[in-house]
Amino acid sequence: MKIRNSIQAMQDEFAGYRRELHMHPQTAYEETYASGLVQKKLKEWGIPFESEIAVTGVVATIEGEKTDSGKTIGLRADMDALDIDEADNKEWKSKNPGKMHACGHDGHTATLLGAAKYLSENRNFNGKVHFIFQPAEEGSKGAHKMIEEGLFDRFPCDSVYGMHNWPYMPKGQMGICSGPMMASADIASIKILGSGGHAAAPHRTIDPIIVGAHIVTALQTLVSRTVDPLDSVVISVTNFKAGTGAHNIIPDNADLLLSIRTFDNEIRERLSRKIGDIARNIAISMGANLDYDYYYCLDATINDEEETAFCADIGRQVVGEDNMDDGIEPSMGAEDFGAMLREKPGAYIVMGQGEPDIPESNHNNGLHTPRYDFNDDILPLGMEYWVQIVESKLALK
Repeated sequence: MKIRNSIQAMQDEFAGYRRELHMHPQTAYEETYASGLVQKKLKEWGIPFESEIAVTGVVATIEGEKTDSGKTIGLRADMDALDIDEADNKEWKSKNPGKMHACGHDGHTATLLGAAKYLSENRNFNGKVHFIFQPAEEGSKGAHKMIEEGLFDRFPCDSVYGMHNWPYMPKGQMGICSGPMMASADIASIKILGSGGHAAAPHRTIDPIIVGAHIVTALQTLVSRTVDPLDSVVISVTNFKAGTGAHNIIPDNADLLLSIRTFDNEIRERLSRKIGDIARNIAISMGANLDYDYYYCLDATINDEEETAFCADIGRQVVGEDNMDDGIEPSMGAEDFGAMLREKPGAYIVMGQGEPDIPESNHNNGLHTPRYDFNDDILPLGMEYWVQIVESKLALK
């Protein structure tokens, strides 16, 4: 790895900020602690910023030694936590019961803060950089809200870049791919309106559980029989709720909740219609009624081909040729950054943090799990990556 000494020397300071953030997790649009810490440090370092964008979001701006290139880029980090009870396996455990930084957004925020501090002191670039500290990444559309509130009108960017830690990859490695990197993630809600009654007289009812079971089974054909096998699609029925708890009562209603993921927006639109059609037709054929809603939540994260090649080259400079994989498999997980990539060219990269030689390490635990922890050893690596993105994209001539 090629990390400059001055950035490596920042690790302990920013590990401290990261652990402070970890102990005070907050979820969507409530990230006042993280937002406050970011603003406090930016003020200390004399970096101008604007706050209260999408409630708790912050955008800081640093100008280079020169700005006559007219170029501006954006670097984004997410700040929110998750509704998870944290395992008691670290000194800096969450102090907010039921809330946890189980996805490493504390580390992302600390990494971007570190890059901001370094670049404010070493302005070896020509142009402007906007540091985007985003709230509500975990399914609450914080990126969309920032964009709706004029993010790219108020802070114009020629391109925008995102990064995520990856416990499934060894520390010291990075990964990216051109095109789809992460899937879209949508939600479908189906409410079956039947007619309940005594379990001993099912012929006098319209059993919503039976209707729901037929719908669940039929939905499986959407992927196997209406989508090209070469396209990636996941439809999962994640909730099936019905009944009063009594063994002898057929309920009036049943509720299904679905998670739908794909890389293709045309398929996404088609599935939203077909899920409703299948559910509605089955319900009607069995004498029931149905309420159906489809929620477009997170867009697919689609990396621009040229920007992917650029970011992969930067990755090679940071971690070395053998440790930069520019053809990793896309993930069916979702990432709010996809909304920004629909507006601007850019790329999203993952940074390994796993320690396979230490099986008991917290840094090997998967994202969104109670024992997970961000690996502070990769803070300098992430800072170096951000700095090199800036110094290369906005190079001084």
